[in-house]
Amino acid sequence: MKRIAQSAAAAAVALFIFGAGAADPEAGKAKAQVCAACHGPEGNSQNPAVPTLAGQPEQMIATQLYQFREGNRKDPQMSPMAANLSNAEMNDLAAYFASLKAAPPKHKSSAENAKLGPELAKKYNCTQCHGPALQGQQHIPRLAGQQPDYLRAQLKGFKASTRADMDGNMTSAAQALSDKDIDVLADYLAGLGG
Repeated sequence: MKRIAQSAAAAAVALFIFGAGAADPEAGKAKAQVCAACHGPEGNSQNPAVPTLAGQPEQMIATQLYQFREGNRKDPQMSPMAANLSNAEMNDLAAYFASLKAAPPKHKSSAENAKLGPELAKKYNCTQCHGPALQGQQHIPRLAGQQPDYLRAQLKGFKASTRADMDGNMTSAAQALSDKDIDVLADYLAGLGG
């Protein structure tokens, strides 16, 4: 019953955000200039603790901005940035970042983690939700090539139930992860792509 309610809430958020009309990537580009300070030029982060937005699924970006704006997800930098965004502005930003090409990852996974990572990603159902190549889909983010420190922090946050989770799936999945699993997955995922 809880899963049904969470899925219904996710669907309602998606309809609320995306029901407003066509997004304008050019308007998003103009609005995104301030985003480059943290997320890097053209959405490719140079900071290991900040996510790359380029090439992320459009729905995922808009949904996360909505979560920050509504206070469901909190971050000292992102919460104030999203606080005054309209739904149209969130959609424009999402369309812009989704249209950009993610740069090849600079991170090189260790040989051991590159070997262990695929099995852990399968074991913990990462590929079930994030896709076989971990490129993300709809409201689910791309993990491949994402910043390693960011990945590690998010996984630890889900495990500790301190990271917002719209439908509870990530919090549930992260409970079985050991600290070593988190380190292996973060290193492996950060090196994928390119």
